[in-house]
Amino acid sequence: MILDTDIHNFYEHLVLKEIEKQGLSQTLSANQMADLCCLTLNQLPSHYIRHDVDMIYFLTDAKRNEMEKNVITSLKQALEKVQSAPATSS
Repeated sequence: MILDTDIHNFYEHLVLKEIEKQGLSQTLSANQMADLCCLTLNQLPSHYIRHDVDMIYFLTDAKRNEMEKNVITSLKQALEKVQSAPATSS
């Protein structure tokens, strides 16, 4: 088993999907994107899985909506922190 490829946090997928939906990768630098992802995921609970398809079948609509709402809220808070941070030249 290889932990990096066999197991992942389901919230990672939801966060990346919401970032894409909001078009944030077009407005933020690579460093800002990395910070945004870390800050967002650190606010959310861990939910480790092996296969995304497993989650699709076991999540109720209400639970999935709750998870997506939590992602949007956490992403908004993280974006405010990233945008208020002084720019670095790395």
